[in-house]
Amino acid sequence: MKERLEQPVYVTRPSMPEYEEYIRQIKPLWESRILTNMASYHQQLEQELCRYLQTESLSLMTNGHMALELALQSLGLSGEVLTTPFTFVSTTHAITRNNLTPVFCDIDPRDFTIDAAKLEAKISKKTCAIVPVHVYGRICQVEEIEEIARKHHLKVIYDAAHTFGVTYKGIPAAQYGDLSVLSFHATKVFSTIEGGAVVYHEPEIGRELYSLKNFGIRSEEMIDGVGANAKMDELRAIMGLCNLQNIDYEIAKRKVVFETYMEQLDEIKGLTLPFVQEQVRSNYAYFPVLFDPDILDVNRDTVYEELQKRNVYTRKYFYPLINDMDCYRTVYSSKETPVAGKVARSVLTLPIYADLDLETVSYICDAIKEIIKRGKKA
Repeated sequence: MKERLEQPVYVTRPSMPEYEEYIRQIKPLWESRILTNMASYHQQLEQELCRYLQTESLSLMTNGHMALELALQSLGLSGEVLTTPFTFVSTTHAITRNNLTPVFCDIDPRDFTIDAAKLEAKISKKTCAIVPVHVYGRICQVEEIEEIARKHHLKVIYDAAHTFGVTYKGIPAAQYGDLSVLSFHATKVFSTIEGGAVVYHEPEIGRELYSLKNFGIRSEEMIDGVGANAKMDELRAIMGLCNLQNIDYEIAKRKVVFETYMEQLDEIKGLTLPFVQEQVRSNYAYFPVLFDPDILDVNRDTVYEELQKRNVYTRKYFYPLINDMDCYRTVYSSKETPVAGKVARSVLTLPIYADLDLETVSYICDAIKEIIKRGKKA
């Protein structure tokens, strides 16, 4: 096999419309000069997303993080929030920046989402909500979480950044919970370059989200709250409209890449492949594998470094755990979430995107096998 790929292969690459199509769509903006303030394309994208996600209500935001911050703020919460340490730092920052206290619950060793069986032991008199995170396109134990939330009168706000297009029992993942927050960052399956949204069910929450993302403005002459500026502009809304036309085709192409990895990396002792959930239609957002240091003679970090030498850029996603990060480790300890700690130390997400050619996938798989084999000889 080649010692090194000529062109770098990154862990992901954005799906984009044809250049001419995007230019055709944005041309009217140059004539109208109406670029922001929730104008026609913003409204159209909200409508199209509601249709695709089979929901009645959705609020577009400038990015996924602000969507999560404002979603939490819209509920007027105070106290403790149960969440997972196995996530991108944005999740915990959004909780903390709302003056709420994160309480970490360990994860399920199969799908890496929050372990619903461990949630009730973490509930206290101060608990006001649960913020579970759908991970890698796999969804949380939504039925168990809903039952616990009802029993203890808790709000549920899903960080659904990884699950655009995912369904469980035919229901889009974004419909679960009191609120569900989506990210449309360039690295996501569906992208507006940068963007996000909150799926909600109560009209009053929609009104509050509108106010919070628009400086607290209720009307031209009324500002009755302290809001942020989290509006999505028209240029990104058009990118979203273009990408939404092709989203199912893009997911189908990702599925082929995913299945090729599964076939070619199967039966490697000490390498754990992605857990496939029953009754879930995946979006194949990520391809995470675990390297078991107790079985293999090479660890995750060695594979990561060796693949980089071959111009293949993987990601230790998520590492370090939130409760090991400099800004949180003086308050929390990853020893309290041992399953998440073990996964974080051994996980590597491999390159996966719609246009990744299968020859390159085979190269990556062969390189991993060679690195593992060399480790056994050392």
